Formats: sequence, C-alpha cells, structure tokens
Amino acid sequence: MSDISALWEAESIAVIGASERPGALGRKPLDYLLRYGYKGRILPVNPRSPEILGVPAYPSVKDAPGPVDLALIMVSAERVAGAVDDCVAAGVKLAVIASSGFAETGEEGARLQEEIVAKARAGGLRIIGPNCIGAVGYENRVLATFSPLFGAESVPFEPGTLAFVSQSGALGFGAASLALERGLRPGWVVSTGNDADVTALEVLRELAAVPDVTGLLGYLEDTPDIGTLRELAGSGKPVALLKSGRTEAGGRAAASHTGALATDDRVLDAALRGLGIVRVDDIDELLDVARVFESERRPTGNRVAVVTTSGGSGILAADAVEAHGLELSALEPRSKEALAEIVPAFGAIDNPVDITATVLSDPSLFDRSLDVLIADDTVDIIVAAFCVMAGPDVEKAVNALSRAAEKGGKPILVARTGADFLAPDAPRDLREAGLPEYPTPARALRAAAALWEVSRPRTLPDAPRPGTVPGPGSEATEPELKRLLAEAGIAVPKGRIAESAEDAARAVTEVGGTAVLKAVVPGLLHKTEAGGVEIGVTADTAPEVHARLAALGGQVLVEELIDGDGEGVELIVGVHTTDLGPVLTAGLGGIFTEVLDDVGHRLLPLAPGEGAALLAGLRGARILGGARGRAAVDVEAAAELLHKVGALVQDWPAGFALDLNPVRVLPKGAVVLDAALGFEAPEEAGR
Repeated sequence: MSDISALWEAESIAVIGASERPGALGRKPLDYLLRYGYKGRILPVNPRSPEILGVPAYPSVKDAPGPVDLALIMVSAERVAGAVDDCVAAGVKLAVIASSGFAETGEEGARLQEEIVAKARAGGLRIIGPNCIGAVGYENRVLATFSPLFGAESVPFEPGTLAFVSQSGALGFGAASLALERGLRPGWVVSTGNDADVTALEVLRELAAVPDVTGLLGYLEDTPDIGTLRELAGSGKPVALLKSGRTEAGGRAAASHTGALATDDRVLDAALRGLGIVRVDDIDELLDVARVFESERRPTGNRVAVVTTSGGSGILAADAVEAHGLELSALEPRSKEALAEIVPAFGAIDNPVDITATVLSDPSLFDRSLDVLIADDTVDIIVAAFCVMAGPDVEKAVNALSRAAEKGGKPILVARTGADFLAPDAPRDLREAGLPEYPTPARALRAAAALWEVSRPRTLPDAPRPGTVPGPGSEATEPELKRLLAEAGIAVPKGRIAESAEDAARAVTEVGGTAVLKAVVPGLLHKTEAGGVEIGVTADTAPEVHARLAALGGQVLVEELIDGDGEGVELIVGVHTTDLGPVLTAGLGGIFTEVLDDVGHRLLPLAPGEGAALLAGLRGARILGGARGRAAVDVEAAAELLHKVGALVQDWPAGFALDLNPVRVLPKGAVVLDAALGFEAPEEAGR
C-alpha cells in the first residue's frame, strides 16, 4: 500500500477531532464508517472523551494503537499544526486535513498552510487538503469524509469502476451524487481541496494503477503539472478532465504575435489533446463521458454506423457524427445488399440505417440489422437511436443490442429519446448489459468521440528537456535568426546585408533583380508598421530605399522576392514557453490570423505526424488544399517545417518567444519570410 492509496485501502483510520455531538463535523466520519460497515480499525481522537459512539477514543493519535494508515484531521485551523506534529510522531504517512482557514482565506492563511506542509514533508507525512471534504473508497468502505451525501437516508453503495477526483470537495461529491442518480457507479471519490501537497493529478495517477479502474475523471482548478499529465496518459486508462478557468482575456492582444494567440487555456487544450486526455466543459459532459468509460469495449477506428427507428434521430445523429470529428461509415456493398433484404422499402439502408417503427411489429429487425453492422469491417462504433418505445418493446431492443455487443465486441451506444416512465427498467437493463445510454443522439455521439479520443493509437511525445542549448541572444537580428533556420534545414530567402547604397543595388541583382529591403534595427519587431520594409525594389531604386531604411538606425537586409507568381498561402508560426513547456503555434497568416484567429497549438517536442495534424485541424485547412480555384500548396513541406522549427528550439532556455511571420507555403516548398525573437521578463517566463 502506497501512502496515497491509504485513501481507499486504509486498514486503520484515526479521526482527530472526533465528537459525539449531533451535527458536528467530527462525528460524521465515525457515523459513516460504522454505518457502512468499515472493517478496519476506527480510532477516534479526543482528549476529553474515553469513548465516542461506543468506540474507544484516545487523547492523541500518538496514544492510539498503531500502525495508523490514515488520519482525518478535523480541528480548527490554529490546532492543525499540533495535530500534524502528533501524526509525524505516530508515524502516520497520510493525513486528510478537512479544516478550512488556509490559503483560500488570504495571505495569512497561505503562510500557515506553507508552514504546515513544510512541517509534514520534513516528517515524512503526506497531506491531502487542507480545506477538503475527504475521500471514499467503496470496495473497502473507507469513508474518510464528512460529505452530507452519505448521511442521506438511502445511498447506493455498490463498488464501481469509475474514479472521481476533484479539487472542490462540494463539487466533487455533488457530481458523485448525480452519477449515482444516473445509475453510474463510482468506486473512488476523492477531494483534494487546496492541493497544498498531494495534488488531484497525483491521486489520479495513483488510481490509474488500480486494476479495477476503467475510467478516471477529474475536476481541476490549478494549472496541471505536465509531467504528471504525461504519466497519467501513459497509464493506458481513459481520462477525462473538467478544468475551470477558461477565458478569452488576452487571446487577441496582438494578432501578429503567436505568444498572444496561445493563451493558457488553449495550451492546456493542446496538451491534453496530444496526450489523448479528454477535456470536457461541464459536469453533464463529464458524466456522459463517465458512462462510456464504464464499459471496457474500445473502438479501433472512428467510423460510426447509426441504426434507428426514427428518421429524425438518424439525421441528428449524422449531424453529430461530423460535428464531433467522427466519420459516418459508407458501409460495405454486401452490407447494403443484406440490409435491403431486411429493412422495409420505406426505410433507409444507407447509413444512417432506418429500420422504421416496423420494429414494433417485427422485433427481429433490430437483431438482423445489428448482425449486419457488427460484421461490417468499415464500422467501428454503433449508435442505436430509438424514440418513445415502451415496456416490452424496449426490453426486446435492449436484448438485441446486448446480444450484438457480446457477439461483435464493438462499442454500442444507445440514444433513447423518451421518458423513463415509458420503460422504467430500461436504464438498469442497459447498464447491466454494458450499453451506455443517452437521451439524445448528440450526447451519444459526443461520448463516442470521447471514447475514440482515448482509444486511438498515438505515439506520446517525449518529455521536453531542460534548456541545454544557449540559443540566440536577446539582440539576435533577423539575418542571424535566418542563418540558424537555414542551418536547421528550413528554407529562407536568399539575401545579405548591404553595406552601402551602391552595394544594395548589387545585392538586388544578385538575388534576381527584384528584391525586398528591410531595416535591421535591434528591438524593432514590427518593421512594416515603422516603414522598415520595402517590397519590389529594383537595382535602380535600391540606393534611395537603402538610404531611407538606413536612417532608421541599423543595417539594411536585401532578400529575394518570394511571391510564387502570386500563388501560395501565408502561415504564422511561432514558439514560446509556458508552464506546460515550450508550445508551437501555427495558423493561417495575414488577415486570417487577425480576423479568424485560426491557429493551432502543440506542446514540444512534436510526435510524428503532429505537424500535419495541426494544419489539418485548422478551420481554413481547405485553403491549403486549393479551395475555390486556388492552387493547392505544399502542405507536406509546411508540416515538415513545423517539425524542424520544433526540433531547433526545444532545448532553448525558457523565456524566449520566436515568431516566424509570414511563412509562405508555395505549390512546392515553404519559406520563412520574416523572423523575430523576443524575451519575456524573468518573472513571466514560463507563464
């Protein structure tokens, strides 16, 4: 048993601050442990009572017979430090501090919290909390909590396979109660409060090692640790997280600066997506995903077949398939031939398959149609959608779906649009059959997309290495940056510094007769706005342009004009550092960046294929492919450029912000036209 796993495996629990007083928080854990049949040793701690609720009590945890696996500290904030000292002296390895009055109250409480955590760590004691409601392990009936949920008259207490971990205790146990109401069965519910020592992610990582866990669900308020996220993703267990704090603030602060486009929330989205962790937006969605995590059936692809008794449900399901990034299976020709022999003439054999309300008079339609779809190799997921079926009709449908799931091993999700009173036993029957049920096709497909997200094969990227390469200095100029890019195999325009007006004319001739001249002035990042860029310069006009640009106080760069004969698409590409590590941002440049905010983000280092996936995920991806008469551009070269940029900078120290804007993607190749490097203030680096 590890220190943290005592939350659900403890064989002895001390309740510090135990009380017999009705309604006291110190009484609730004792009530629950006794009421729900905890088999381990219960050790109430209260210096004024030799016995509490019929259980021998002790003046201090040091006086309790050891070993003590878990201590629940339920005394006022000013007495917590003494309780922690006693736990250390007694050799306790894990304590849940339920008490409030710490960092959540302000600076003084934060200082007290830091002192207590430091004291605990020095003594080998891990802390859950403070300011948390505690934890429950259903299998061993470990109720180290004062949540009112377990004081209700009737609470389902069947051990399940889902693990809920929440920083917010009230929200976490509230979500657990909703899960129970919906027929879900959690096996572990843990709140971590202020996350002062043990974090919610650490608890999820520990639970990922429990063999019986089929799904991990978390609510987070703080920015998660990327290392723990990677370990969680590598566990092989499906994970869904609800992270509060989404915001638009700063998202469009400077459309030409990729760091401003990569807000903390967008970066977290990118990190979770890359790791195969589902991010949800509310409790309802978290519970919908939880339902599909209860089943261990996993899809091998994202192709969906819909079988329905309602044409309307089929249309809604088809819409949702596309909306959630899944694919509607085209079905094999032999499947369509077989369905034509089964489905009534007024139904539909093209996916969605509409077997119509005829199923009410001929229940075998469900069985036979499902047999065809189960055998179809183009189908990875089946969604069965039916409406307003009652009593025996629902029972027959459930039996057919259950047989199909057992026979084919493919995940089958059910969209049953109809009130529970039409078929009161249906939710239980579907749950027992391992068939996730939803009230609408859209919710079923949203859950199916989450299931595919955690199931699809992926190569997890390596963890970022600490900065080991000096990288360019803060005064690095555009020519110096382009030299580094060229050395990394990234295409840049031909060009050089012109030392004089006459030399500028010679340089223009060297690069092809028509050129771009740029002012190279340290600290001047937005050259165009300052009048520091001139396009279409010839040898005749070069001397005058050189003189004007040189007057800005720096050198003058002469480069070949890259216009691809008017063809090509501009991208904006950049890298900056965050709390989660270096982040690559790329999207459509120019007006598309400023107006559409069409960018994608990936943590570095990139896994194979991630560059192409980022570009394919842009809303304007079709522009790269040649939409509306435009020539298609070299998307493969653009993706390769992203990987080369990522490899170039991934070892640079934190704090830099590299912007390549624009990058021109041509029908053949991709070229970086402009490059700039900035540095954040030390206190902002990594944010």
